[in-house]
Amino acid sequence: MPAILLVEDDVVVRAAVLRALREHGHVVLPVGTALDALRAVTTHRPDLVVLDLGLPDLDGSDALRMIRGVCDVPVVVATARDDEAEIVRLLNAGADDYVVKPFSSEHLAARLSAVLRRARPAREPGPIEVGGLRVDVRRREAELDGRPLSLTRKEFDLLAYLAARAGQVVERATLLTEVWRLPAGQDDQTLDVHLSWLRRKLGERAAQPRYLHTVRGVGVKLVAPR
Repeated sequence: MPAILLVEDDVVVRAAVLRALREHGHVVLPVGTALDALRAVTTHRPDLVVLDLGLPDLDGSDALRMIRGVCDVPVVVATARDDEAEIVRLLNAGADDYVVKPFSSEHLAARLSAVLRRARPAREPGPIEVGGLRVDVRRREAELDGRPLSLTRKEFDLLAYLAARAGQVVERATLLTEVWRLPAGQDDQTLDVHLSWLRRKLGERAAQPRYLHTVRGVGVKLVAPR
């Protein structure tokens, strides 16, 4: 059964949604603050998060960005803010879907089921091999010429994203959106810093690339060494 993290500070609303989701066969972990939600996504690893925006300790949109910084769990935002600009902003910030309050339990359950179906992989991905580089996404392990690579979480995410698209130039904006879940149009030195760290661990430099090639003004591509 899918495990749902329910983040809602209103005790009455939380109890009602909790009961409705359990009636639809979900295992539900209810919490009332953004801090508890961040702890739960890293400790319990739920299949989906239902996130209320009006939390007492942190605005829900900030909580969304923080969740996106530590994991890729699907997030459905529950909001009373129904203007289009706000909804677009939340989706661009990493929300997978939204429901506008008040909503029925049937409507919420249908939205959650649809998001879970989209998030479910069609098949178990196998390791990706590019030259002497081997990336196992399922195990979150990477090797270079048979030697394990010690990578941070974001270094691995970046390497795995590029390896899955080996030979393709991936735009900077795409990497920032897909790997860091940053809003479209927001660019800083985050990508450059992580590329520098990753190159060092792959035994190369920007001036003499082997795997990671920067296409100036466009993005990055990962290719097997010649």
